[in-house]
Amino acid sequence: MDITIDTPVGQIAAEHPLATRTLARHRIDYCCGGDRSLGDACEAKGLEADTVMAEIEREITSGDGADQQRWDTASPEEIIAHIIATYHTPLREELPRLDAMARKVAAVHGNRRPKTLPLLAATVSALRADLERHMSEEEQVVFPGITAGSEADDIAPRVADLEQDHEEAGAALEQIRRLTGDFEVPGEACATWRALWHGLADLERTMHEHVHLENNVLFPRVMAG
Repeated sequence: MDITIDTPVGQIAAEHPLATRTLARHRIDYCCGGDRSLGDACEAKGLEADTVMAEIEREITSGDGADQQRWDTASPEEIIAHIIATYHTPLREELPRLDAMARKVAAVHGNRRPKTLPLLAATVSALRADLERHMSEEEQVVFPGITAGSEADDIAPRVADLEQDHEEAGAALEQIRRLTGDFEVPGEACATWRALWHGLADLERTMHEHVHLENNVLFPRVMAG
């Protein structure tokens, strides 16, 4: 694929997985905002599209072979198995850990940052609840329907609901980034505080990959029949 300023960023990420390194570095939303053209996404961030395209081309051509799995050419069953193993299963372990750490940091250090730490704990807790419900719906209803060959019209309403969930999760992740100051670890942070910041940064990265696979690869494939 020849990448131009009119190419949707979700398509770039799907066909050139290594490009996500550049997109993430510039905080270009390629998951929920995957339908947006590269030119529009760059303009919104105050970036030169030609410069970003050149970075993407360098990343693609000089890649070391990692992260190059083309999920857009895999079957829906393979994509679903990958999503569950790579994202759902680890999230079910990581979300309770992050929730507990956020509550602990707020309880112990909330007096130092009363405007951010309690709100951060509440945001992480709400995101955990939403994601756990969301993953259960996918695994119990939507994914089985896809693998059983359900008609696109039957799945469409549930897919729309899931994509709305993704939008809300994205907003929560944006709030978490703001509350953590772009995950810049404070000088006075204890070990738990530091671990929380690093864990939340990793959560954002993996959630972007996760949502991208569903919004820009799996769901369009299913809806296209």
